Amino acid sequence: MVRAPAEVLSTPGAEVDPADPRTVALAADLLATMAVSPGCVGLAAQQVGEALRVFCVDVTDHPRTRTCHGRFVLCNAEVLSATRRGRGREGCMSVPDLTGDVARARRLTVRGQLPVSGEWVELETDGFEATCLQHEIDHTEGLLFLDRVAGAHAVHPRQTYL
Repeated sequence: MVRAPAEVLSTPGAEVDPADPRTVALAADLLATMAVSPGCVGLAAQQVGEALRVFCVDVTDHPRTRTCHGRFVLCNAEVLSATRRGRGREGCMSVPDLTGDVARARRLTVRGQLPVSGEWVELETDGFEATCLQHEIDHTEGLLFLDRVAGAHAVHPRQTYL
């Protein structure tokens, strides 16, 4: 897992060919890495050292989940619409010791391509899944949640719960 301040985390990702075997292998690697990372609900290519526009998300078992599309990977994703902004606390595996208060859209429509087939899909979501999608799309654009906080007052030490 790549950690800040690694340069790749601030590097916007290149578009990918979803059918390219390297992209398919990266998608599988992201899913496998997320599966063995406790508490992980999303992972972008930058977090495994690749400046590419690929990420995975799975909020299935998270207690704050309302809408859930299960476990998926998107390539070349973009936000089509974003409404109902609100502020929430975010953390990131690439910034393990901090969390931050970030304003994000609570309703979201995202368009992206599926690995292997390259099929374009649109996902409409809200709540926690919408936050996760925006967080991962930010990674693919070379942004961390720390780039979205309002200032130092909105950054907090990560709490450890027993």
